[in-house]
Amino acid sequence: MRQFVRIWGAGIATVAVVAGSVGATVAVASPSPVQHQTAAAAAPAFSAKASMKNVRAWQQFRVRGVAKNVPPGSRVTLQQKVGDRGWTTLPASMSTNSRSMYNMRVVLGMKGHNKLRLVDSRRQAVSPVIDVWVR
Repeated sequence: MRQFVRIWGAGIATVAVVAGSVGATVAVASPSPVQHQTAAAAAPAFSAKASMKNVRAWQQFRVRGVAKNVPPGSRVTLQQKVGDRGWTTLPASMSTNSRSMYNMRVVLGMKGHNKLRLVDSRRQAVSPVIDVWVR
């Protein structure tokens, strides 16, 4: 059976090369194991975006995104980079909705360049850094 699959796949690849010069496109599935794709796809991750990049001190803005591969209803907490001391947890958190999305209201008073990120309650997923400038 495996020999048949290999020969069939090689035949499709040859047809794709020949057809490619004519302008036709043929998709050929790679024989990579599904286990690697499933493990990589199951890693928790966040997307995050601020509604405004420049705000006044104590002006409200929103941070929204999707928590991928995190169960709906998970707690999402905002953190702020404070100098060389690392990340400080801010008193801003919320639960994700049924589609694992979040939309959080944020108010910052520390003027200058602020770096923010979101983490889930289990500290397994971390969002990309969000840059916000407070004037």
